[in-house]
Amino acid sequence: MTEGTRVEWRDWGEAAFEEARRRGAPVLLALTATWCGDCHEMDARTYGEPRIAANLNDGFVPVRVDVDRHPRVRERYNVGGFPSTVFCTPNGERIAGAGFLGPDGMRQVIDRVRERWDASGGDAGRVPRALAGDPPPAGEVTDRIEEHLAGQLETQFDAEFGGWGDAPKFPLPRTVEFALKRDRAKARQTLDAVTRGLFDEEAGGFYRYARTRDWGDPDRAKLLADNAALVRAYAHAYCDTGEEAYRRPAERTVDYLVDTLWNGSAFGGSQGPDDGETDPRTDLTAYAGANALAVDALLVLASYTDAERPREYARRTLSTLRDDFVDDGAVRHWVGDDAPTLFLDDQARTVAAGVRAAQVLGDDDALELARRVADRTVEELFDGEASAASRSDVVDGSFRDGPASGPGLLDRPLRPLDGTVAMADALLDLAVLAGEPRYRAVAHGAVAAFAGAWDRIGVQVAGYGAVAARLRRAPLTIEVATDAGSDLHRAALRVADHEKVVRPGAAGPQPGTAVVTVGDHSRTVSTPPALVEAVTDLVG
Repeated sequence: MTEGTRVEWRDWGEAAFEEARRRGAPVLLALTATWCGDCHEMDARTYGEPRIAANLNDGFVPVRVDVDRHPRVRERYNVGGFPSTVFCTPNGERIAGAGFLGPDGMRQVIDRVRERWDASGGDAGRVPRALAGDPPPAGEVTDRIEEHLAGQLETQFDAEFGGWGDAPKFPLPRTVEFALKRDRAKARQTLDAVTRGLFDEEAGGFYRYARTRDWGDPDRAKLLADNAALVRAYAHAYCDTGEEAYRRPAERTVDYLVDTLWNGSAFGGSQGPDDGETDPRTDLTAYAGANALAVDALLVLASYTDAERPREYARRTLSTLRDDFVDDGAVRHWVGDDAPTLFLDDQARTVAAGVRAAQVLGDDDALELARRVADRTVEELFDGEASAASRSDVVDGSFRDGPASGPGLLDRPLRPLDGTVAMADALLDLAVLAGEPRYRAVAHGAVAAFAGAWDRIGVQVAGYGAVAARLRRAPLTIEVATDAGSDLHRAALRVADHEKVVRPGAAGPQPGTAVVTVGDHSRTVSTPPALVEAVTDLVG
């Protein structure tokens, strides 16, 4: 039993579903997280109530799912937040779902589920539409995708309080990055509001979200992935504006991550809210995707500021990812014999970390890591004719979120838009750095797989507009024929365009020079001021 409850929890796995089939009983999935305060409250109030626990133990197979350890389960069964309380058939099909349930609410749901189960048995469940097996609506990648999402920046913006949408308010760092290139004023207003509402001035780091439209009443959990993404967004804003108001929260968040979540070799996943009575629950389990995102973010900050602490911890974390998490291009979700592998999010973020390290540190081993992980991802998770990528500019296909196998609904393919955006973005960088157009072709195919629904994509996934725009335009590349860390290389990294690709130690240009290229136009320079002038002239 989990501490504070009387329920006889099973672990997520085939054994629990097999037991449900053998007993002819529904499964209760309790989706929880270490950092989730409401989850712990439900443990005490609801699962700790003796009669409810007895009912669940006798009539159901209760399964507890840590959503950080099982993100693919989270994506299939989440009903809008955590805790998520989901009843399903022994085949994993949903019967009913709810969020937080107090004792009375749980009793009512138990009664409804029993009625449906007694009446219909295994036919009582259903498969969510996203898992029905239909491919996403493909279409042509055109300028209208970026235009639509740029319009969403305007129509969904909260002009009074900053950010997009109503309560609850999430910081949406990738949307901020999209806005930095298209509507910088809205991006800045949002970051200013996030600083006021979600930044922990005492300990550093950002809270998850605000419960009110004016960025008040924050959920005080702090997640590594959220904080890393915000470090990167704030660093880009600092590069674009030169204002310390954006550098300071980014650097203080790095200090928080190092001082609180560092476990000796990588960053732990989260810290729960401080309830004023006990120390916050801190999960020092290192998860691959969040740590790869941290590498990316810390190196972005270091490239703009020359700060040594983010650079050093990015190096350490990247070394751990390379040595402990990646095996033949397959990324483990955490370190352990039972750790699942080949999650699209982990694979994509590891590719992104590798290409970032190649650009900032001049790390050839990191570039090779990115290539191996990208190749394995395309081989295992891309449903399409990837082999045609060497022969054409477009490849039809889409990415699954992981292997189509496992208990419950894990054997049903899910093609996530956000994971596709992350992988496509990383592949575009890799195509330039590795000199292999096939990566760009796969990225194009993956983005095109959703282009038939361009007008239904909201501002929360504005990164889709960014990667679509990159596919429509020639990239800004800067090949620097000096070692990483030279004045010319540092100037290239500081160009205020976070979608540029910088290649230090390049063999093509004359020693001591850099070649700035946009499409068919290029210019060779030898000093930082000349580099900035060349970028201005070529980009416009």
